[in-house]
Amino acid sequence: MENTWQYRGTEPIKIKKYLQSLGMGHRLFNDLKNGQGEFLVDHRKVRPTTKILPNQPLTIIAQPEMRDLSVKISDEPLNIIYEDANWLVIDKPAGVTSIPGPSVDNGTVLNRAVKYLIDQNSSDQRPHLITRLDRYTGGLLLIAKHHVASSMISQQVQQHQMLKEYTAFVSGKFNEKHGMINKPIARREGQPQRVIAENGQQAITEYWVEEEQADWTRLRVQLHTGRTHQIRVHLASVGHPLIGDHLYDGDTSERQHQALWATKLSFKDPFTLKQLTFSREINSLPEN
Repeated sequence: MENTWQYRGTEPIKIKKYLQSLGMGHRLFNDLKNGQGEFLVDHRKVRPTTKILPNQPLTIIAQPEMRDLSVKISDEPLNIIYEDANWLVIDKPAGVTSIPGPSVDNGTVLNRAVKYLIDQNSSDQRPHLITRLDRYTGGLLLIAKHHVASSMISQQVQQHQMLKEYTAFVSGKFNEKHGMINKPIARREGQPQRVIAENGQQAITEYWVEEEQADWTRLRVQLHTGRTHQIRVHLASVGHPLIGDHLYDGDTSERQHQALWATKLSFKDPFTLKQLTFSREINSLPEN
């Protein structure tokens, strides 16, 4: 895998510092430095301690990641809405698991992505899921096609700089059209549910009322943190559980799974330095 950036600064800068400013993690840089890649400045191989001058191109060449043979491959399709050399953005159907686990070991997004890269004759055959969704949450999901992309985006993920918005259908009506839920979330010992608890991890969810009907309210929801079941737990905690969410006391009379979709995803591409934004619309409550 080869990637090139044109340094636009005004002062010389060390390769490590420049790559870190783009988002590269320490682990990947050390791997490249220690024999798993090369650094080129003006198309000439250089030491990792080299300084780049203004307007010089920096190229990194990373050894490809081979397939993880413990991950099965699946012929089930990926609904790809965007692809380039580094990224896949897919529209995940509700009911499809993100990664294999004890109860589902094939047919997941990861199994499908591995097969897709194999079919594309990619030198890198170990995709990395940057965002994940609950099994019954559908919508936009970001996949890095190689480990360099995964490393370069990790800083945005850790610092919650990616914009992630959801469409949620909940029971009841809100007094306010906009609100913020700031309640810590913790695991419930031995149970799949999460709970609001003082000793939990900080969790912040923002919402806007988009539409009200007699039996449901449609919300636009933005995550400011990324805790497991965060939207589901937070909305249930304020008396508005997701319709169909059996785990958090949602109304399951008409729908058996939570009415929640990831409908907007935006991040700064660390390779092109451009903002990439993707969205889909869900304006009415779909059936299961």
